[in-house]
Amino acid sequence: MEVSASPRGTRLARLHQAGAFRALFPHGAGMTAVMLNTSGGVTGGDRFSVTASAGEGAHLTLTTQAAERYYRAQPGETGRISTDLTVGRGARIDWLPQETILFDHASVHRRLSAELAPDATLVAVEPLVFGRAAMGERVHHLHFRDRIDVSRDGVPVFADRVAMDGDSVAHLAGRATGGGAGALAALIVVSPEADRWLAPLRQLMPEAGGVSLIRPGVLFARIAAPDGYALRKTLLPALNAVNVAVPRTWTL
Repeated sequence: MEVSASPRGTRLARLHQAGAFRALFPHGAGMTAVMLNTSGGVTGGDRFSVTASAGEGAHLTLTTQAAERYYRAQPGETGRISTDLTVGRGARIDWLPQETILFDHASVHRRLSAELAPDATLVAVEPLVFGRAAMGERVHHLHFRDRIDVSRDGVPVFADRVAMDGDSVAHLAGRATGGGAGALAALIVVSPEADRWLAPLRQLMPEAGGVSLIRPGVLFARIAAPDGYALRKTLLPALNAVNVAVPRTWTL
C-alpha cells in the first residue's frame, strides 16, 4: 500500500492485496485504511504481512475492523506477522490496530519495522489482551514473540522486544512485569513534537503504567490494565493527547 499527498489531500497511489488479508477505505476525512482478516484470526502456520508507505506530506491511518485473535496452534506450528512502514518527508503514519486477543496455546511471532524521514511522524500502538475476562479465559500456555524497530534517516532510534513462553498469568503477576495485568499496550511516538507530549501523557498513566522520553523526539509508554476495557479507558485519552484522531472502528 502506498499513499501520496495531492492538492485535495492524501490519496491512494498503489494497492496490492492477496489472500485473507484485505484493506477497506471508508469515506470521510483523511486517508484511513481498515485492515480485515477474512479468515477470522491467526493460528500456527499462518503468514500475514503488511507493507505501507506514506509519501512526502501524506498522512495515513492504519487500523483494524475489530480485535484480532491469535488462536490455539498445533504443536510445532507458529503464526508469523510482519509489518513494514515507510514514512516520507513531512509525512505521518498512525498505526492503530485494535486489541489483539491471545488465546490459550497460541504461538505467534510478530514484527513491526518503520523507517522515517528526518521530519516524519509515527504514532504506533499495540494493545494485547490475554484471554477474554468476561468469558473467564486464562492463558496458561503461550508462545509469543513481539519485535518493534524504528529508524529515522537510517539510524535506529527505538527498539522493543517482548518474549513470553508458558503461563502468561504467571509472567504478568510480578509487580515489575504487570502487577497481575490481563492486558498490556505499547504506545510509541516518534515526532518532532514528541517532547511536549511527555507531561500530558504522564498525567494520564495509571499506577501500572509509565511513559519515558527515550531520546529527543521519541516517546514510549507501557500501559498495564486488568482487562481490555480498562486498558481502553487509559489508551483512548492517551491517543487523543498525542493528537491522534481515533478511527471510528474503535468506537463501534
